[in-house]
Amino acid sequence: MPLRDLLLGLSIVAIWAFNIIVIKLGVEELPPLLLTTLRFMLVAVLLVPFHPVARHHLPFLLLLSATFGTLHFALLFIGLGQAEAGTGALLVQMGTPFATLLAVLFLGERLSLKRMAGLVLSFGGVVVLAGGPSLPSALPMTLLLLSAFGWAVSQLLIKKGPNIPPLALAGWTALLAVPQVAIGSWWFESGQVSAMASAGWFGWGAVFYTAVMSSIVAYGMWYGLLRRHPVSRLAPLSLMVPMGAVILGIVLLGENLNTHVLFGGVMVIAGVGLIVIRFRALFGR
Repeated sequence: MPLRDLLLGLSIVAIWAFNIIVIKLGVEELPPLLLTTLRFMLVAVLLVPFHPVARHHLPFLLLLSATFGTLHFALLFIGLGQAEAGTGALLVQMGTPFATLLAVLFLGERLSLKRMAGLVLSFGGVVVLAGGPSLPSALPMTLLLLSAFGWAVSQLLIKKGPNIPPLALAGWTALLAVPQVAIGSWWFESGQVSAMASAGWFGWGAVFYTAVMSSIVAYGMWYGLLRRHPVSRLAPLSLMVPMGAVILGIVLLGENLNTHVLFGGVMVIAGVGLIVIRFRALFGR
């Protein structure tokens, strides 16, 4: 990989890792469902007018907005409000093992010995993380794992669904998710107007960063790399995101690197690596 593309890939990793920290700080000033709603509104405003879609794609996009917009993002924001950033980033990586199992069950994909070992390792890592002090109760772990499951379902839908350009997909999914998460905020949260009035740099910065930097800028650069390099070459970069989030959580938020996070995190990342990395393709064999 040329140095320019490698630096671009590392920049994407840094943006996504810092995104976890930004969400964690943002939900301290804005209720998580309200923050999710505002994020989707900004993404939709910036993308939908410039990326139209065919009318017959709307039912598919509505379904995707429920799994990717509401199930994945809303539960991610809620879960990160109750868990340490590093632990949350590691648990969200379970989307890959979930997607692998769903592909085996519903798409008839074969489960090789290497991928099976990856599943065992990653789920074992979740068990280790669950026993640590960074999860105050079972609720945040459940929410983050459901968020990962929502991501996995969404990836299968995208794989089998119509060929919609990535930015159009992001914009219209966000637009259709707005009423879903807004109703959730209205129903489960309170004090939204006062929260927006009193929110500072962390709250409004989270709205901007999660919408613009993480969703539009980073994914735009990532799809550019995908056009120039095979997935097998880029997969190791994506595994650096949770590692970066753990480090940033320690440095910026004062989180502790306890043995559960260390060993559970290594198991999750190693397991996901076994699933997604094609080592022969990676080394040109």
